[in-house]
Amino acid sequence: MKKIGFLSFGHWSASAHSETRSAADFLHQSIDLAVAAEELGVDGAYFRVHHFARQAGSPFPLLSAIGARTSKIEIGTGVIDMRYENPLYMVEDAGAADLISRGRLQLGVSRGSPEQVIEGWRYFGYSPAEGETEADMARERVEVFLKLLEGEGFAQPNPRPMFANPPGLLRLEPHSEGLRERIWWGSSSNATAVWAAKLGMNLQSSTLKDDETGEPLHVQQRKQIEVYREAWKEAGHAREPRVSVSRSIFALTNDLDRAYFGRDRNSRDQVGMIDENTRAIFGRSYAAEPDELIRELKEDEAVQAADTLLLTIPNQLGVDYNVHVLESILTHVAPALGWRSPRPVVSV
Repeated sequence: MKKIGFLSFGHWSASAHSETRSAADFLHQSIDLAVAAEELGVDGAYFRVHHFARQAGSPFPLLSAIGARTSKIEIGTGVIDMRYENPLYMVEDAGAADLISRGRLQLGVSRGSPEQVIEGWRYFGYSPAEGETEADMARERVEVFLKLLEGEGFAQPNPRPMFANPPGLLRLEPHSEGLRERIWWGSSSNATAVWAAKLGMNLQSSTLKDDETGEPLHVQQRKQIEVYREAWKEAGHAREPRVSVSRSIFALTNDLDRAYFGRDRNSRDQVGMIDENTRAIFGRSYAAEPDELIRELKEDEAVQAADTLLLTIPNQLGVDYNVHVLESILTHVAPALGWRSPRPVVSV
């Protein structure tokens, strides 16, 4: 069995073709979609975080709202750019969201990707220390964040506090036990996958990765997963790690599906420069009738290797259509691949 979630980039626009015309539309529809996805049996509702863009930029209010409206589905991010974050404030927000959802938060973090504005994190009041890169800054904040999630006291209490304190040094509150083990690193390279394994983070690998070997994306990702799991084993962690990959997958079951995604039938990986120094490989989309889709996904080595699959969804097409997209995968594709038990046929 494989966990299957959806990943929304949270776009909105005033286009006549968009069902999400405003930020309010996106937020309310995301809550509704998560509720409907839980009813379908989808395992996770994940959201990408971008700043200075008409997309999801502040995840914790949304995740908390979804956590309050649902009871089983995992809620998470893929990913939060740590260049923009105060790790202490983030511990408080994450702890509250996890408690509201009763322990269902799966928080993906990373060093980030090129954003809408130049060095946008500087507008948030952050900059690398002398001799540091922005990537160093992000990874340092992750390490602080992980340490604080352990819940150990570190702050000297006021001898004359407004409220009585427990004995000893104080920690940030609210603390959510177990959240430390549900932090994921969004890795674009083998080296950072190994770093994440050593720190005991789960691994998220998306539809974009540094092109390190010239091989197809799914092959490079499978090798990335292998080096990650080997590093995890060498680190001696007690639990088993989780690994997710993201894919755009559409089962063409009706004319509307074909109109929207039929052009992606012969999609291929693409290679380009994500910035002036980094050559990246962008994964193909999968769009085909269910039988063909099943054959193609059997050959995706990274999808087969991961325990969790995040389906990127076209959120601007509205809740009803995205429920159809998810239901088509769960009904027509997942059982044939061994990811779900076939749904029983009810005789009338």
